[in-house]
Amino acid sequence: MGAGAGAGGDLPPVAPGRGPGWEKLAEAVAQRVSPTAIETIYLFRPVLACRGPDAGDRLRVYTARYMLIVRGKERGQSRVEIEETGLSPAQVIAHVMQAAAERSGDPEPPVAVGPAVWYEG
Repeated sequence: MGAGAGAGGDLPPVAPGRGPGWEKLAEAVAQRVSPTAIETIYLFRPVLACRGPDAGDRLRVYTARYMLIVRGKERGQSRVEIEETGLSPAQVIAHVMQAAAERSGDPEPPVAVGPAVWYEG
C-alpha cells in the first residue's frame, strides 16, 4: 500500500495530501480520530500526531495506509488501514520521520501539514 500524491502516470499532479485517495484516507481517519485532535499529518508514510485528553504533553501517533485502484473494474475502490502505534513528544515524532526518510533513501523529505489539508475548521 502506498500514499503517493498523483500516483499513476496519466493523472495530473496534485498538492501533497490532496486527491481522491487522500480524501478516502481522510474519511477513514475521521472515523477513528477526531479531526480537531490532529496536530500534524506527515505525508511521508501517512503518520498522524494527535492530541488526546489522557496523553498529557505527548501526542498519540497513528500510521495510515491506503491503496486506491485507478484502473479496471474495481476503479475507485480503496483499502484503508489505520493503526495507533505510539505516544511521543512532538519533537521526537518529527525527528523520527526525518530519520526514517533518510534511512529509506527516499528523495522526498517528509511533508508535515496541518489537519486543514483534509478537514475544514
